[in-house]
Amino acid sequence: MLNLYITSTEKRQGKTFLTAGIASTMQSLGYTTSVYKPIQTSGKEINGFMQSPDLTFIKTIEPYINSHFSYLYKDNIEPMIASEADNETIDVEYIYKEYKRIISVSDCTILDGDSGILSPIAPNTLTADIIRRLGIPLLIVTEPNENSVNNTLMTIASAVAKEIDVRGVVINNIKEDCSKELLTSIPRIIEEFTNVKVLGLVPDLGDKYTPNDLITAILNGIDIESIFDVKIEKLDMD
Repeated sequence: MLNLYITSTEKRQGKTFLTAGIASTMQSLGYTTSVYKPIQTSGKEINGFMQSPDLTFIKTIEPYINSHFSYLYKDNIEPMIASEADNETIDVEYIYKEYKRIISVSDCTILDGDSGILSPIAPNTLTADIIRRLGIPLLIVTEPNENSVNNTLMTIASAVAKEIDVRGVVINNIKEDCSKELLTSIPRIIEEFTNVKVLGLVPDLGDKYTPNDLITAILNGIDIESIFDVKIEKLDMD
């Protein structure tokens, strides 16, 4: 089973976009793929029903991906605060059970985090505690900006302190006018100060792209085999 938890160093860095791309790529390579979002904030009410906008987006990229969520909240706030506003306590044990159920029917399961790994989920429980309990490797998404190095190093340090396997870092949303010096320096410094590799550089595709464009960007920009620590025969045949 190929499982992965994806987090970002800040909000709005294209984490769900990257999740959709990696999941679609794995599906295209012949792996039955599921995306599990344990907690979704910023839920959208459509025709009287609450929906997960992140999972809806993923389904527009690849409708055959299995998608699941456990908790859905309308407010765009920290998960624990959102749950308290709804007079609900997030049941961490339920998340564990759902994860085990999902991985039992999938070759590849990707967890799309709702917030940073130090975000509180329930009393005495951080997101990092869930990741560690599941024993799932972590992929960190960041963007090439003035805060990238600091925020990425802090996320890695927090994960290592929690004994989480940090599989790597992907630099996402790289615009055409991005400074070459910045784009060269960020991966070098991350790797110099940690034992974590930068496993991918993904360009900003703008608003007009097809699912095939996204899969191509993932295959060309990311070391998929290193992310999942697996040899993929179809990639060797290309």
